[in-house]
Amino acid sequence: METSLHRQLKSLYCADQSQQEVTVAGYRIDGVVEGTLIEIQCASLGAIRNKIRALLAEHDVLVVKPLAAKKQLVKYTRKGGRAVSRRASPKHESFHDLFLDLVHFVDVFPHPRLTLEVLLTEQEEHRLPALKSRRTRKNYRVQDRCLSDVTDKLVLSDTADLSSLLPRGLPPQFTTAELAELCEIPRWLAQKMAYCLRQTGAVAQIGKRGNALIYEIGELVQRAA
Repeated sequence: METSLHRQLKSLYCADQSQQEVTVAGYRIDGVVEGTLIEIQCASLGAIRNKIRALLAEHDVLVVKPLAAKKQLVKYTRKGGRAVSRRASPKHESFHDLFLDLVHFVDVFPHPRLTLEVLLTEQEEHRLPALKSRRTRKNYRVQDRCLSDVTDKLVLSDTADLSSLLPRGLPPQFTTAELAELCEIPRWLAQKMAYCLRQTGAVAQIGKRGNALIYEIGELVQRAA
């Protein structure tokens, strides 16, 4: 079922409704604008990896990936019922959270015909009580997600763009511990970041320091700079 978030972003990127939900090369596409295929992906990028790879053979593609920088959690008594609580989510996504998904998409990105737009958004998440028949640790199920605002955007077209997420002050040779500290992210996320940057040529693995891998800025990024 399409969420309000997906529908709102689809209209934002493709205002012409006649060009929304069209079929291209056997695939359902969210929108087409001046020949560019628009794909809004609120779920995992890995889920559309094969689809995007196939479309890139003959088409320019823009993939839009929203992240929730701020989220309001609204709890309802039941579907169509009244709201009983509203609170801010303690989780705040940043551009670095892209790497959670990008690890499953680096065999597609970068590509000369592919642009990836990452949005920092403010969202509302509407929750209903969990169905009693389902075994789940959660006491709720998500009914809908809605877009409140887009607060920032990162456009990624090549390896050099991706390297812009490397923090200032990073030494020429570094470990994921140093990367995590400067980015203010957990070490496990810095490891995913380093993997993606290495796979795309933004950094190169050059050795080890104890059990820690050592990285340096890749030649592709150095030439672009």
